[in-house]
Amino acid sequence: MLTATFWGLVGGAALLIGALLGLFARASYRTIGLVMAFGAGVLISAVAFELTEDAFRSGGTAPVVIGLVSGSLLFFVGDWLIDRRGGHRRKSPTGGPQQGAGAMALVLGALLDGIPESAAIGVSLLGGGEVGIAMVAAVFLSNVPESMSASAGLKRAGRSTGQILRLWLIVMVASGLAAGAGFVLLQGASPALVAGIQTFAAGAIITMLADTMMPEATEHAGRLVGLVTMLGFALAFLLSALG
Repeated sequence: MLTATFWGLVGGAALLIGALLGLFARASYRTIGLVMAFGAGVLISAVAFELTEDAFRSGGTAPVVIGLVSGSLLFFVGDWLIDRRGGHRRKSPTGGPQQGAGAMALVLGALLDGIPESAAIGVSLLGGGEVGIAMVAAVFLSNVPESMSASAGLKRAGRSTGQILRLWLIVMVASGLAAGAGFVLLQGASPALVAGIQTFAAGAIITMLADTMMPEATEHAGRLVGLVTMLGFALAFLLSALG
């Protein structure tokens, strides 16, 4: 459990790094969008090869389909409810749409985006396996631009530096706990159940990418987003294939 929690915290620590960059680096919207696109490409590869393909090999078709659909639906509903409470476009670096967002909506939105990724890290350690380095790298590299963009927007919306850093600290701790829980709760579980949990996380991540991360990247970085996303995908695939 401690190993899983540690790696979950490593992935979550990227949120604090991204927050500091968003608060103090003064990067342009275009730069933030390109970094988000790279992180999205990394996550797409990890979802495909570290989660879904592995789940299919161990659990078969039914758990994969059920996991993907249920994870996607849960994220969709949760994201819709958070949008109604003011968390719409929570990854935007412009700050405008976040002006009226309640603190709880922002925390819940960050948790909704980050917990599936961290749980996937814990699941990768089941059965005495080694941590999926490509999965940890994917979570780390995607968390940096997510919190970088959101923190820049929160700052422009009038949130204090202390409030913003506390937000990401909460999510970082929750990420570590989610990775540990994913490991502990599924010890001794059937391959089909583990496969279902893996693809549940994958479905939530895919929906998050399409609903919040990629639109923000495209809005702020334009046509180069496709190329940069491909580079992120290629790097993560090579990490997975050569690891």
